[in-house]
Amino acid sequence: MKELSTPIYRKKRTKVQKQYKKICRRGYKLRKTEILLENSQNIIEVDEKLKELIENAIGAVLDFEGFDQDVEISITLVDNEQIREINREYRNKDAETDVLSFPMLEFDEKREIIPMHQEGDYNRDENVLVLGDIVISLEKAREQAQEYGHSFEREVGFLTVHSVFHLLGYDHEEEEQAKEMREKEEQVLQKLNLVRE
Repeated sequence: MKELSTPIYRKKRTKVQKQYKKICRRGYKLRKTEILLENSQNIIEVDEKLKELIENAIGAVLDFEGFDQDVEISITLVDNEQIREINREYRNKDAETDVLSFPMLEFDEKREIIPMHQEGDYNRDENVLVLGDIVISLEKAREQAQEYGHSFEREVGFLTVHSVFHLLGYDHEEEEQAKEMREKEEQVLQKLNLVRE
């Protein structure tokens, strides 16, 4: 395993992992979003509809933020025990959680990328900016959807949107940051028609 500063899923991809590429129009610029999706759990079926939901949620956040660079995001879908192990190993928290984000980049107060251009910032084969890795527990997403009284799709959409905002430098450590992030998340979820029922 690599050190904490390197996202945990920056490793050799398996053959079962699917690659999804989507071209988004932003003004006169086309943005390529490469999503590397790996399903590492077998509790909840991952069908094309769920994959499309995750892809659309990622694109919606990037569009909302006006982020027009070609990007790569890795998403790993896990169960509660797997995310607990990752949480324990990388955050020293021995507890299940719903989503973990491992950003590759740092942003300043204006949400501009701090130019460091270290090894791994760009996928040289594809010439795209690597935003980072997302780990979602689908088992926890299902539990929370039932607890909050909304759909599983809404919960997975929320967790994806929330995590992509983290990859773009947003945080919720302080009250004002949390409020800004939450407002943006809700606006994106409304655009995706993923509102609470």
